[in-house]
Amino acid sequence: MPYLKEAPMTTSRHHAFASDNGSGICPEAWAALEQFNTGYTPAYGEDEHTGAATDAIREFFEVDCEVFFVFNGTAANSLALASLCDSYHSVLCHERAHIETDECGAPEFFSNGTKILTVGGENGKVDLTALEHQITRRQDIHYPKPRIISVTQSTEVGTVYTPDELKSIWALARKYGLRIHMDGSRLSNAIASLDIAPRCITWEAGVDVLCMGGTKAGLAVGEAVVFFRKELADEFGYRCKQAGQLASKMRFLSAPFLGVLRSGAYLRHAAHANAMAERLAQGLAGVAGIELQYPRESNAVFARLPQALSDGLHQKGWHFYTFIGSDGARFVCNWNTTEEEVDALIADVTAIGI
Repeated sequence: MPYLKEAPMTTSRHHAFASDNGSGICPEAWAALEQFNTGYTPAYGEDEHTGAATDAIREFFEVDCEVFFVFNGTAANSLALASLCDSYHSVLCHERAHIETDECGAPEFFSNGTKILTVGGENGKVDLTALEHQITRRQDIHYPKPRIISVTQSTEVGTVYTPDELKSIWALARKYGLRIHMDGSRLSNAIASLDIAPRCITWEAGVDVLCMGGTKAGLAVGEAVVFFRKELADEFGYRCKQAGQLASKMRFLSAPFLGVLRSGAYLRHAAHANAMAERLAQGLAGVAGIELQYPRESNAVFARLPQALSDGLHQKGWHFYTFIGSDGARFVCNWNTTEEEVDALIADVTAIGI
């Protein structure tokens, strides 16, 4: 019996709308992996490829910054937050933020107990009045001291913070001496949606540390933690090592970033995913009985579907989530979603009926 059996067939592309985590590796990231998969290089990030990827990120944001590569978004967010605060501090975020709902307490774990305090807000964005109330509601020693405002870009419901919205949050942060963390697992989609320079919604809008998405942008694995205030990165490398996030063969985390940034694919693929989501949103909006829940501003579409329609789509093999961000259905497009796939989904929606 051979050691390697024949590989099973891949899952039907009908399953492609559940998450952009399910997409394959984009060609530019794959090419970078293949290109740098030769010869000997120093380990643990001391290689020239990691240095080049770090420089590419600095060029992308047009600023000198400290960059660390980790395996996944949960580690990126959790370690970044832990580096910005002490265990008696608190992090303020939207009630649907990923750090609150989908990271299994990792931010609290890695910070040795920092408390997450949530606020509401329309369309997945923090409400400034509620945010200020949460900051000022108590200032006694018995209450976890607010230290960080965390924003998600794009949000958990697919909307996008504008530069002015972020600057308003920054003004509040400055007023109370708080720092700003950005969960940018879908940052590329937000930048492509706004069609602006990356700096405009990051460090120019007051972001101190950014968790820059790679996996959802077409990489196999890997996120970048970007410190725009370099002094905040002091000893962050030790946190990565202690948490098991210091890759020995670091070039295979960093090189794909180099591939997608230098080729322009990072934003080009995001713009494509956004366009496919817009095509889907328009198609669903034309079906009686379907309600779009949020503005379509990035690569996700949220809609309330009648239960019979939702069940019918699942029976036909369509895979989408109904538990993320709302009580509706979430459809996510990715770097290689095709018009044909979108149209096939819309056709089945129409065929099943309400």
